[in-house]
Amino acid sequence: MEALDIDLDESEVELAIEPMLVNVGPSHPAMHGTVRCVMELSGEAITRVDVQVGYLHRGFEKMCERGTWSQVFPYVDRCNYVSPMLNNVGFALACEKMLGMEVPERCQWYRMALGELARISDHLTCDGAMAMELGAFTPFLWMVKARDMIWDIMEEETGARLTHSFGRVGGMAKPPTTGFKEHARAVIDQVLKIVNESEGLLLGNRIFLDRLEGVGIISAEDAVSLGWTGPCLRAAGVAYDVRKAHPYMKYSEVEFDVPVGKTSDCLDRFLIRLEEIRQSIRIIRQCLDRMPDSGPINIEDPRVMLPPKESVYTTIEDTIRHFKIIMEGLKIPAGEVYSYTEGGNGELGFYLVSDGSGTPYRVRIRPPCFLVTGGLERVITGQMMADVVPCFGSLNMIGGECDR
Repeated sequence: MEALDIDLDESEVELAIEPMLVNVGPSHPAMHGTVRCVMELSGEAITRVDVQVGYLHRGFEKMCERGTWSQVFPYVDRCNYVSPMLNNVGFALACEKMLGMEVPERCQWYRMALGELARISDHLTCDGAMAMELGAFTPFLWMVKARDMIWDIMEEETGARLTHSFGRVGGMAKPPTTGFKEHARAVIDQVLKIVNESEGLLLGNRIFLDRLEGVGIISAEDAVSLGWTGPCLRAAGVAYDVRKAHPYMKYSEVEFDVPVGKTSDCLDRFLIRLEEIRQSIRIIRQCLDRMPDSGPINIEDPRVMLPPKESVYTTIEDTIRHFKIIMEGLKIPAGEVYSYTEGGNGELGFYLVSDGSGTPYRVRIRPPCFLVTGGLERVITGQMMADVVPCFGSLNMIGGECDR
């Protein structure tokens, strides 16, 4: 059979290509929470994306304004539920700043040790889940095992593995347990070993590296303009860490480095968190060495701290004191304050307004994840659709912090 000789012009040969809209989320395993991405694709390349964050409406800030100052702690636990102790400490420091009070030295070291353990838990969760989403399931199990060891410590100290509600304005709910130092030292040694093994396994895998290197790059200027802080900003080469730039508690007295990246891609963000785990372990060791074995854990101010349970049941004075703090709330002087600390994902800020009563007049949180997630559009535009998973994972969006 002879071939047909048909003359076609160029417009007839090329098929018309229309952009395709794809919904990812708000219920999707790779979204880490309630986020919707409406992507416009040309083939598999993302030409435009609309990132819609505001799908979680718990009314966190308004709930905080309905109870007493002390009743806010369970709510801040649930903002970043991967490292809630850092939120506990951050809110307590904001209230103490308004009161003009400083907790005893033992409490400061204790808060730092628990906070850095929580930071390690946060980074292990992020890097472990990021590896799992790219098919590396074994390192995820290793990192979750290490995280479980940290949660064992948290359970011993606070009575709860995840949402602790352990912070108090003026101190902590209880002093350290007798075996806290020995248990913590043993666990961080095991965590360091697991981190080294996981790093060796993943960084020797060509597929893993190809999925991360040169993917999701953002400039330092863009990161700063978006309000990024934490590991994502430091991966862009900006060495901003609240613990170094504006030291609080005893951070000015401990030695640690602030790791920074070079290319600000997904691999940099992954590696920065691994290195920050090692730096947190350095800090924890110094805290355990310098924390006194005895001494007060809370400030001795009857207007702020609850009396011991024994005296509440046996003396009328402490019964009345307990009743007034519980029912009316501790009285924070009228005024406003902004207090900020280094959370698991960046600068965690609390803007508080007091009218002098036992109930907060205004509670406003600056959650680091909300601002970082707002930059997702700039990170994934121009990437392939398959790159959304490592890009989104490397930002470590925590849904509770995006509550608006």
